[in-house]
Amino acid sequence: MHVLSADELRRLALCLGEHQLTPAPEVGSSGTAAQGTLKAVAVRIHEARQAETLGHGRILSTLMATRAVPATLQQLPNALTIARLALIPVFVALMVSADGGHSWPAGIVFGVAGVTDQIDGFLARRWHVESDFGRIFDPLADRLMIDAAVILLVVQDHMPWAGLVVILGRDLLLLAGYKTIAPQGYEVNVNFLGKAATWLLYLGIGCLIVTHRSTEWPYWIFWTGLVLAVCAGVVYGVAAWRERKR
Repeated sequence: MHVLSADELRRLALCLGEHQLTPAPEVGSSGTAAQGTLKAVAVRIHEARQAETLGHGRILSTLMATRAVPATLQQLPNALTIARLALIPVFVALMVSADGGHSWPAGIVFGVAGVTDQIDGFLARRWHVESDFGRIFDPLADRLMIDAAVILLVVQDHMPWAGLVVILGRDLLLLAGYKTIAPQGYEVNVNFLGKAATWLLYLGIGCLIVTHRSTEWPYWIFWTGLVLAVCAGVVYGVAAWRERKR
């Protein structure tokens, strides 16, 4: 920020704003008495450079980023979430018609759902268009797709029962916990551990869908993601418990 006298500031550079300050009563300073009334000064602010350090700069940049996105594109993250929900019955139909839980079409649909899960969240944060709909239905779509895949894999003897019990148990506990803390205004933010668990679960389950029962390496990816998912659930539970104690 540079403060110049009003008569010294002849012109403004591009992207600079000018604000005139009304003279105020003189204020005495230590050591030297005020010599006269304050002059009107012009404050020159480079808003682009100050966006990270000034509070009003952050607000302006957020508003400008939101306004820069057309209204139709602002709905894209929610549209992707709805599309992911619509893919669930398609995925179920492909898995039911698959032979022994091995289906490349079902695996492709499952993979598309996993990719859109990352895209819609990224766009919502990037464009500052987060919504209550996305906060609720984005993780719900993930849980429903993963739960449907695990149930069908277990039914077709392509996954042990332990995987189904742990995943469904974790999701039910998270749902019960959310029902408890949501009315109190506590918001659960997804951390890196939870994101990594979701990525590994999608990858492991997707590999199980497109491989035969005798292939062992997809199970290692799945169990790693499941362990991380349980750890993430514990972290969320501890954070919610501490928030309620405050």
